[in-house]
Amino acid sequence: MPAVTAAQSRRRAVARLELAGSALCFGLMAILARRLTLPGMGFTAGHLAVLRFAVGALVSLAAFGLIPGLYRPSNHRLLVMRGLSGGAVVVLYFYALAHIPAGEAGILYNMYPVIAIVMSLVIFKERPAIHLWLALLAASLGVALVLSQGRLGFGFGRGEMAALAAAVFAAASANAISAVRHTDNAATIFFFFCIVGLPVVIPFALSPWPGGVGPWGLAILMSLLAYGGQILMSDAYGALSVPEAAIWLQLLPIVQYLLAVPLLKERATLSGLAGVLVTVAGVVYGTVWGHRRAKSLSRA
Repeated sequence: MPAVTAAQSRRRAVARLELAGSALCFGLMAILARRLTLPGMGFTAGHLAVLRFAVGALVSLAAFGLIPGLYRPSNHRLLVMRGLSGGAVVVLYFYALAHIPAGEAGILYNMYPVIAIVMSLVIFKERPAIHLWLALLAASLGVALVLSQGRLGFGFGRGEMAALAAAVFAAASANAISAVRHTDNAATIFFFFCIVGLPVVIPFALSPWPGGVGPWGLAILMSLLAYGGQILMSDAYGALSVPEAAIWLQLLPIVQYLLAVPLLKERATLSGLAGVLVTVAGVVYGTVWGHRRAKSLSRA
């Protein structure tokens, strides 16, 4: 019995590292996506969404050919649900970014870990300890500091509605991944995410596509980073509860903020740096104390 407990503890530690790696991949992906949509590069958000799904599907097929037995679909209903919700997230979030400031869209969209926890209470009957709630609150506050930079004012129009809808679909995706990881591996989940999500985003990529070896190279690299981030995230959900994973997901906008300073020459602010510290503190607190609390309850 102690050996099983030790193995589970090691798997949780690996899962946390996977979510940190996922945040790094997605942060770099976002940096490249922003560069590719700048004037002169020629890519639109729809182009990048289609390319992300297409490259992901092709890489998945190559992996299935090289590793026999890797493609093992079991729960087709949940796999398709995850693909549809993921495609909706991409479309809605890009729509929000086209109509409201990126910081405001980011804050609204980043509510999805909290929504995911509420959903998990109903779906999985999970009961997060008070430490996890406090950690998520601290991490969310830190993200708000980073994204707001102290100067956002919220209205409520179609852009805000799209960002909130994206958060709801993202929360549904998070719970679908958590559920389907009991029957399907991360590679299979990602493949369905690509092939089911691709038809959802194709109508948004009908404008002329750009040329040029340089931009296309960056676009393919962006898609490969998205592949890595998604695989790491999906695999991590097999070992962590939705509430704990929600805390670690708060690292994504933080990593993106920090990478944008050297790579996009964006300016760091005191409120932004304070947000980084608060978020990291929340993640550490939730990981250490939330996990200890869970173990003490299990012993009782």
